[in-house]
Amino acid sequence: MDKIKMLRPHTTVILAMSADGKIADTERSSARFSSRRDLQHLEEQISRMDGVVFGATTLQVYQTTRAIIEPKLLKTRSENGQTPQPVQIVCTASGKVEPHWRFFSQDVPHWALTTERGASQLPKEKFERVIIITQTVNQEKIDWLLAMQELWDLGLRSLGVLGGGQLVASLIELDLIDEIWLTVCPLILGGKNSPTPVDGLGLSQKSAKNLQLLAVKQVAEEVFLHYRVIRKSETNELKTKSK
Repeated sequence: MDKIKMLRPHTTVILAMSADGKIADTERSSARFSSRRDLQHLEEQISRMDGVVFGATTLQVYQTTRAIIEPKLLKTRSENGQTPQPVQIVCTASGKVEPHWRFFSQDVPHWALTTERGASQLPKEKFERVIIITQTVNQEKIDWLLAMQELWDLGLRSLGVLGGGQLVASLIELDLIDEIWLTVCPLILGGKNSPTPVDGLGLSQKSAKNLQLLAVKQVAEEVFLHYRVIRKSETNELKTKSK
């Protein structure tokens, strides 16, 4: 497991949420509640990445991705030896992606991460690269441990995760998230079925992921939170030292 952790991109979740922890409303429509400053923050974070990954459902809602357009950010990427745009990776186990989405007309690298079954449904001609990695025990799911190793082997050293909650949950469960950026926006959405930053079945308190707050910043009515995920080995070490 240690070897797997070493050979994967440093992975950061970047999301905006309501004050009550929702990333979309009860109809799961596109979240347009963040400010212009948060969109700038999103572009800044994406500009630091070699690639970003998002679920096909998230893409279906927005039908576009966040491309880097700020000249200073483009210049910095060039000076760092990075491509103008990070690789945009659509994650879809089912392969249900529509070729008419505006995403495919954007001038960014288009990759797909899918299963054997998903690959048979995917409009492959729309992607520069299709990565097929299927779980051995469940042919309907992507094997994320192997996928992360593959992304590393393909040259990605940093990866941003832009949603949705199911994707984040899958990565959190496997301890594949290193940092989290959360923008808390000034509104309440509510609803027991409204998606949260981490959906899925959830974790027990015993298996919960501990975080270290690295930074907090208020801009107007929004709060920007930056966390680091504390590894289980670190938690055990701290408990040992405290005895």
